Amino acid sequence: MMELIQQALTNPMIMYPLLIWSVFWKGLALWRSARMNHKGWFIALLIINTVGIFEIVYIIVTRERYRLIEGL
Repeated sequence: MMELIQQALTNPMIMYPLLIWSVFWKGLALWRSARMNHKGWFIALLIINTVGIFEIVYIIVTRERYRLIEGL
């Protein structure tokens, strides 16, 4: 099982889309946390690597507050 996972992660056809996915969500979450002056969240989002899961949760949880701050 571990060998299969290791082979999948060394395959560029899997690794590159996963990398793009992760960088996109991390960038979006870091941008939002910086705009909302959430320093603790910014540091946590920067350090913790969850392939976008933690970042998506942060974006969902803060969406209403972000709209109020941005005036959307």
